[in-house]
Formats: sequence, structure tokens, C-alpha cells
Amino acid sequence: MPPQPSAHLAVMLNAAHKAAKRLLRDFAEVEQLQVSVKGPGDFVSQADLRAEAILREELNRARPGYALLMEESGASGSEKWAWRWVVDPLDGTTNFLHGIPQWAISIGLEKRLPDGGSDIVAGLIYAPAMDELFWAEKGGGAFLNDRRLRVSARRELKDAVFATGIPFAAASAAQRLAFARTLGLLMPQVAGIRRFGAAALDLAWVAAGRFDGFWELGLKPWDLTAGVLLVREAGGFVHAPETEDPRDPPGLVAANPHLFSPLRAAVTEGLHAARAQTTGL
Repeated sequence: MPPQPSAHLAVMLNAAHKAAKRLLRDFAEVEQLQVSVKGPGDFVSQADLRAEAILREELNRARPGYALLMEESGASGSEKWAWRWVVDPLDGTTNFLHGIPQWAISIGLEKRLPDGGSDIVAGLIYAPAMDELFWAEKGGGAFLNDRRLRVSARRELKDAVFATGIPFAAASAAQRLAFARTLGLLMPQVAGIRRFGAAALDLAWVAAGRFDGFWELGLKPWDLTAGVLLVREAGGFVHAPETEDPRDPPGLVAANPHLFSPLRAAVTEGLHAARAQTTGL
């Protein structure tokens, strides 16, 4: 049996379930949604905005002094926050708008540290269309609904399936080059590479052992905060390609302990090759 959720996690669960009801209604009538374009290949719908409004209302009601960082409305609350919710109301908007049920709500909770940094203490990723609830609290393990999660045990690249995010139209030339180089390095060595279009769920699936690893460049805090904790609490490693903090740009690498190093090395080599080509070195 999983541990009893903390008061913080109970707040997150309540908010996610309320937003999910609205999202499922919108998903059933997706062709009627109004959609705006944030950038090339980057969309925001009425569904994103309505879900974010529900999450903001529920989280603020339960913890009125906490700051918020949300995908659509940005940062709110004190700049000297002690606690902060990091929220993606609809990760996988493009999937959602195409009727593909690979999308999720992601909520993470950060606690300010004395040195000015922050620690991720709770995370939740809920996929309403599949009714899969991934959740974790620091030091308490990671769970899918009521089942304890562990990352996969595969040791060899030839047996591994990795997930990634393919750069779309708004990505820089350097980012596209880095991705292509990494993909070229990995494809001949692994069992498969998948692109499902929702980074939060990709991380949750690494925690669940469905994927052996995941990498993506250009992620935002709301894409990854909850997923980082899930992977760590399931026994995996998560870092940026060249630093220890996965919240540092330019990207994130997550994998089980056996495959993390070769995956990170491939992503780092891709970045170095792209920098050399774009600077003419």
C-alpha cells in the first residue's frame, strides 16, 4: 500500500481532479475549441486556459500564500516565496487538439532553500484520458495510482527504448542540429526511440519503467518539475546534459542508473557538435 498522501499532495490531487473533469469535457468536443497560436507549431486553447484557471483557483484557495509558476499566465505571488507551485495545465496540447489521448496535467511543488535555491518536494502527473495518476513526494517513493514504481533494470543500449521530444518550428537551428546529432548517434545502438509529444508523461513513463530513458532540449520548468521528482523517487537519474540541475538549460536527460551515462554522453556530444557547427569552429 502507498503511504498516506501529505496535506500538500491532497491539495494537488483535488485540484488536478477538478481540472481533469473540465479537460475531459473539452476533449470530447475538441473540434469546437477556440485555438490561438503562441508561436510556430505552439498552440494554446480554451481548454488550457480553463484548466489553468481551475488549478489556480484551487491551489490559491488551499494555500493562499504560495507563489505560482504556470505555463499560460506565468509567475505570480511574492518573488521571495517560500513555497511555489509549478503547473502545466495541459501538457501535450497539440496531441489534445488532434484527438490523441496522450496529454496530462502536471503539478510540482518547490520549497525555497536557505541558499536561495529550491528543492522539489512533491509532484503529480495525471493523464485523465487514461486515468493514470503518477505521484511522488520526496523521500516517499513514486507511485502510479496505488502501485509503487521503479525505473527499468535494462543495462544494454541494444535493449533500450528511449523517448525524446523532436524540435518543432520554433526551435533554434542549434537545437535542431543538436537533436539530429544525438539521434544519429543513438539510433544504430538502441531498440527504439519514441516521440509521444508530452514531456511530463515521458518522464512519468521513465519512472514507471516503460521507457528506459528520455532526453529533450528546450523544456520549461512546468514541463519537467513534477517528472524530475517522479524519476528520482523511482530510482532513476535526472540531470541537465552538462550540469547536475535538470532545471538548467539547455535540456534534460533522465534514465535508469545503468543507461543514464551513455544517454547523457550522446546528448552532450550532440550539443557540442551543434555549437561547433553554428560557431564555425
